[in-house]
Amino acid sequence: MAKLHIKKGDNVMVIAGNHKGSSGRVLYVDVKKQRAIVEGINLVSKHTRPSADNPKGGIIKQEAPVHISNLMVIDKTGKPTRIGRKKNEKTGKSVRYSKKTGEVIK
Repeated sequence: MAKLHIKKGDNVMVIAGNHKGSSGRVLYVDVKKQRAIVEGINLVSKHTRPSADNPKGGIIKQEAPVHISNLMVIDKTGKPTRIGRKKNEKTGKSVRYSKKTGEVIK
């Protein structure tokens, strides 16, 4: 499986679809399906039955997955950027960096 340009905890911007232009933090990444759940993006209404956790039941809003091709990582300048990979000179490990500014993304 190929490595993805998005990780859990990244700040991303939606570049295509109904929520184009909005941004949020990645909560979960599904590598097999190439989808990510972003905080506050692609909210759907889900009907729930009464349970111990939710005694009243009803309709709740929750995030639905978005395909990762519709997301771009936001760098420190606050703008979306492409992600590249290079080896760190000190450790020899692969690190992600912003193609726009060249800075390493944690």
